[in-house]
Amino acid sequence: MLSGGGDEEVPDGIGMARLQWSRLPTTEAEGTSTSAAGDDELFSGLAVESLDYEVIENYAYREEQAQRSKFWVPYYIMLKWLFSLLIGVGTGLAAIFINLAVENFSGWKYAATFAIIKHSYFVGFVVYTLFNLALVFSSVYIVTNFAPAAAGSGIPEIKGYLNGVDTHGILLFRTLVGKIFGSIGSVGGGLALGKEGPLVHTGACIASLLGQGGSAKYHLSSRWVRIFESDRDRRDLVTCGCAAGVAAAFRAPVGGVLFALEEVTSWWRSHLMWRVFFTSAVVAVVVRSAMNWCNSGKCGHFGAGGFIIWDISGGQEDYSYQEMLPMAIIGVIGGLLGALFNQLTLYITKWRRTYLHKKGKRVKIFEACLISLVTSTISFVLPLMRRCSPCPEVDANSGIECPRPPGTDGNFVNFYCSRDKEYNDLATIFFNTQDDAIRNLFSAKTFHEYSAQSLITFLVMFYTLAVVTFGTAVPAGQFVPGIMIGSTYGRLVGMFVVKFYKKLNIEEGTYALLGAASFLGGSMRMTVSLCVIMVEITNNLKLLPLIMLVLLVSKAVGDFFNEGLYEEQARLRGIPLLDSRPKQIMRNLNAKDACKNQKVVCLPRVSRVVDIVSVLRTNKHNGFPVVDRGQNGESLVIGLILRSHLLVLLQAKVDFQNSPFPCGPGVLNRHNFSDFVKPASSKGKSIDDIHLTEEELGLYLDLAPFLNPSPYIVPEDMSLAKVYNLFRQLGVRHIFVVPRPSRVVGLITRKDLLLEDDNNTVTTELQSTSVRGLLNGKTLGGNAHLGRPLLDNLVIE
Repeated sequence: MLSGGGDEEVPDGIGMARLQWSRLPTTEAEGTSTSAAGDDELFSGLAVESLDYEVIENYAYREEQAQRSKFWVPYYIMLKWLFSLLIGVGTGLAAIFINLAVENFSGWKYAATFAIIKHSYFVGFVVYTLFNLALVFSSVYIVTNFAPAAAGSGIPEIKGYLNGVDTHGILLFRTLVGKIFGSIGSVGGGLALGKEGPLVHTGACIASLLGQGGSAKYHLSSRWVRIFESDRDRRDLVTCGCAAGVAAAFRAPVGGVLFALEEVTSWWRSHLMWRVFFTSAVVAVVVRSAMNWCNSGKCGHFGAGGFIIWDISGGQEDYSYQEMLPMAIIGVIGGLLGALFNQLTLYITKWRRTYLHKKGKRVKIFEACLISLVTSTISFVLPLMRRCSPCPEVDANSGIECPRPPGTDGNFVNFYCSRDKEYNDLATIFFNTQDDAIRNLFSAKTFHEYSAQSLITFLVMFYTLAVVTFGTAVPAGQFVPGIMIGSTYGRLVGMFVVKFYKKLNIEEGTYALLGAASFLGGSMRMTVSLCVIMVEITNNLKLLPLIMLVLLVSKAVGDFFNEGLYEEQARLRGIPLLDSRPKQIMRNLNAKDACKNQKVVCLPRVSRVVDIVSVLRTNKHNGFPVVDRGQNGESLVIGLILRSHLLVLLQAKVDFQNSPFPCGPGVLNRHNFSDFVKPASSKGKSIDDIHLTEEELGLYLDLAPFLNPSPYIVPEDMSLAKVYNLFRQLGVRHIFVVPRPSRVVGLITRKDLLLEDDNNTVTTELQSTSVRGLLNGKTLGGNAHLGRPLLDNLVIE
């Protein structure tokens, strides 16, 4: 390999770093530090760690790249597409299983309860309550004793993972199992939460397990798929899993792609878009096949529920400019209630973590069971406070039946009514599955089905239950509860609009849809993806401009008060998310200001084993600059070595040497690149797990073959806002902060990167190794006219 700036070639073939990496500070007074070498020290008290999305171009990586055959790239691409297919199929099957279980448990529960209350109301109440309690107990027991990471929706953790933060346990096999069976228990048990958020986490778990070849702990692994060993490849697979989860939850493939793009990912590429789109399309085919199979009556109590599709295409055909004001009011209400929901859940979750959940698993189980009892009591007792109403005259071709048979989906529930042709409007919402209740609220041609008093009662009670339930130790999504809340006040506004504009063709179900969109926009702050999801699940493209209007209004109102639900919960969980934009104060700071309180912990190129062990025991940094002596005896940074790589070398012990001088090239073939890969399903190695003898501690270790010789660097006076953008957009873990370099080695512009095929040589992804192989030591044309190789320095114009 060519060395830059006239430096001598080192014996192992890895060149000295360029002089513009600058001298390493020798005293703390100089105040220069690495800005990210201690990135995880800020969060050392939490079970989180940054991910290595950057390619570590050490000797082992380059040797592996050189040894790959010409069939490796086609095989790699084919495997990516195969995994996209498997993720779609796996997530679709998981969604089918969850929906079948939830709908059948709910169907059995409601059919038995309706049959019993004809003879005894109290016995029916006891059976209904015990059924819900048993399901919720199974959910919270699974989570607390088997899969603690399965609690909650999982979207904040997955968003953190795709932002570069690895929270231990969120992608384990037991988390997947806990998420699936826990969702069945919590949603089937009638709690005020949904299964859509957990399905996103489920898809991410399936993608991660496929990427690492399965689970070695449970002996469900395969070696032939372990090609995706880097965090970068796993990130792409997890992104496909997130989109698949949304597509399976809402049967909205395009919405799933946009959700992954807008809400959870921090880095996006056009090639990834294709695979995510393909995965979502596969999910849509799997779910549609299941729905067609269930429509033949082979799914028990499943019926038309479960897979969300609230078709309101037969509702309001057009709208008038006079309706813009009440629709804007719906957006304002959604922004206010959504921001209030975020703030209340934040306060209650803080109180839970501070005072309640610290007392152990039994308290978590008792809390969930108590909320289950309260929810069952409210949903069973409140409808009795409303008088039954006579069935309205319904068009025979509308498909609406009044009253509907017990235990099936549809409008007009006959709940403890004295006459056959009567229904209870509050029970139509309360005493029903959430999917069926939303379908009833969205329904068209059902004027005067609900009274304003019933809607207000349900809104207040369900809003309170949703706030209290969110944060319990069960898998909990907020999509469907948010739709329930929004559609309730939306339909309430629609009732007043119908009475005020008597001559307009207005449907209350249309306003229910807009209310649902407004609350989700005010709480989750999504716009494009949520707009497409709402259009896909309602099958009404004519309402697209109205949905856009209420989303923009609700998001603007909500942003005035606080951040979105997932961002608030991520910070509460200690997940250090990097937002898309830097804070305003960063524009007045520079890179040196950000790291002036840190002390650089460096390692010499040839270090004593005892010194390395001491550094690892006394510091929690995950990256260490490696220095060597230059021609003039000055200290030069030659690269960055990770803590995980040092632990691998210490545990292997095969690279220890007696001499304090650099090793020869013959010793470099003892490791493969895969040896340094941290398993996705474990915390990795710890210094406490490594035992060394006194003799081994006195040996030496040459770090040059194993370090990253080309880390990213920035000058110390660069704006911190600019550093922030580089850090987030490049997806790096560490950035070196150095004094301003004294000279320029070369200059690279856009045209120098537009490499043409030469002698049937295919231009691959621009990395230093591929460019090195392409040029074979030749210099670039254009502005790289100083005669220096490309590897000397990259200055992008």
